[in-house]
Amino acid sequence: MSQTAPRPEQPFEQPWHAAAFALTVHLHERGLFSWTEWADSLATALADNGKAGNLDGGDDYYTAWLAALQRRLAEGGVTGEDEISAMMAAWTEAYLTTPHGHPVTLGG
Repeated sequence: MSQTAPRPEQPFEQPWHAAAFALTVHLHERGLFSWTEWADSLATALADNGKAGNLDGGDDYYTAWLAALQRRLAEGGVTGEDEISAMMAAWTEAYLTTPHGHPVTLGG
C-alpha cells in the first residue's frame, strides 16, 4: 500500500494575491524600488488599514499590498495615480464584460 505525501497548503488564498506578490517581486528585481522601500510602503499601508479597522485576515492584507504597490510606483515616479486609476477602471470594465469562462484581457 502506497502512502501519498501530505499536500502542502496553498500559499495564496486567491489567484490575484499570487499575481500581486509576483508583480511586486518582478518590479523589485527590475530595480524600480529597493526591498527596504517596499517594506516601508507595505508597513505604512498595513498600519493605515489597521487604524481603520480593515484588517480581517483575508483579502485585507493583499488590498493593503496593492495600495502599497500603487503608492511605491507613484512615489518612485514610475507611474502616476491617474494612470493607475485608468488601468484599474479598464480592468474592471474588461472583467465585467468578459463572458463567464473566458480569459479577461484588455483591448481584445
